[in-house]
Amino acid sequence: MVNPILRTVLGSVMGLAATGLVLMAPVATAQESRSGPLRIEITEGVIEPLPIAIPAFVAENAGAEQVARDITSVIAANLTGSGLFREIPASAHIGRIGSFDQAVQYSDWSAINAQALITGSASTTSDGRIVVKFRLHDVFAQSELGQGQQFVGTPADWRRMAHKVSDQVYSRLTGEQGYFDTKVAFVAESGPKDARRKRLAVMDQDGANVVYLTDDASLVFSPRWSPDNSRIVYTSYEGGTPRVYVLDTRTLEKRPLPGGEGFTSAPRFSPDGGRLVFAAGQGGNSDIFIMELASGQVRQLTNTPAIETEPSFSPDGSRIVFESDRAGTQQIYVMSASGGEATRISFGEGRYGAPIWSPRADLIAFTKILRGTFHIGVMRTDGSEERLLTSSFLDEGATWAPNGRVIAFFREVPGSEGGPGLYSVDITGRNLRRLPTPGFASDPSWSSLLP
Repeated sequence: MVNPILRTVLGSVMGLAATGLVLMAPVATAQESRSGPLRIEITEGVIEPLPIAIPAFVAENAGAEQVARDITSVIAANLTGSGLFREIPASAHIGRIGSFDQAVQYSDWSAINAQALITGSASTTSDGRIVVKFRLHDVFAQSELGQGQQFVGTPADWRRMAHKVSDQVYSRLTGEQGYFDTKVAFVAESGPKDARRKRLAVMDQDGANVVYLTDDASLVFSPRWSPDNSRIVYTSYEGGTPRVYVLDTRTLEKRPLPGGEGFTSAPRFSPDGGRLVFAAGQGGNSDIFIMELASGQVRQLTNTPAIETEPSFSPDGSRIVFESDRAGTQQIYVMSASGGEATRISFGEGRYGAPIWSPRADLIAFTKILRGTFHIGVMRTDGSEERLLTSSFLDEGATWAPNGRVIAFFREVPGSEGGPGLYSVDITGRNLRRLPTPGFASDPSWSSLLP
């Protein structure tokens, strides 16, 4: 039986229960500048972070002081953590924001070289809810950038409101979708290296609100989100042999895939959530299979004496990328989602594995092993323009943020006391960051934006 307290906590944390978080009508705003909006030009070269000022959100009534400070802090951490923004410290501020509706003295902010300014407020209502409002300003054009907005939610929603503000700011300044109001599923690891215990966990993309979904009685690996975040599919040794399970993130109930007896691994949902592609086999050989979840019907897509695994759908669901050693070493292949002839796309030096299609459909991320060193890399979907983003003793398990700009993965630290940790890097190879977790962590999977 599912623990009802854990179910409530998970539903609230994941934003999949009725938490009451709503986007209200836009806040009244001034006319935008005719000179065009402020916009970061994102290229593959070195990007100079945009100077941005984020004065503390105003507490509009008693009792909102702490949440106003906390929301400001999370927004600043999100934006600076992207590597695209540089926060101007409060100690350098000349202007002061005492009211959400006060006129902005843009000269005070241009004097400290701020190019963008975020102003906001937080308040509490008589029924215990929180109201958060924000505006984004183009300091050079001396006008608001887009419309101000407000969010209303329960006290438990304050962090999600901060993430949603961050997504709005990121989107308006980059022209790309944000990725802050998301979750990362991963395998939490503990214990000595030769007897590591593993359990399935979920956290916010910034490491907050960790929730454990399974115990550590059985090994688990390869968690993957469904497109609507309602399910997580993963592989577990719960029955003694690896088998694919589907976990409902609303109820925490899990079930094994029908007909999945034997060695099954590397499951992944189709973009419409109706199919599951996975690897299965026995005797040292594995092939790619696809299952219709509604009917349970399974169809074999490859049939070779090679080891073929780690399948991933293209965003339109028409193709599948996977790894195979049919040519003698691990390489990356692409085939139709209905099976048939596969085309090899990796031809560089070294071995390639664990490919995953970008949500923007333009790139495929992968792990590369070259002369004993592991790399996370990206290439075009035809195999061209290969670019290595990382290099270490062991980097594996790439997963895309929903905007296709950032990749998370896990990195193993060598030695008897070493273990895996989660990292992120953008597709230019910049801004390598450690993602905070309570302990060792591996096999990350990034969710879609929360509803």
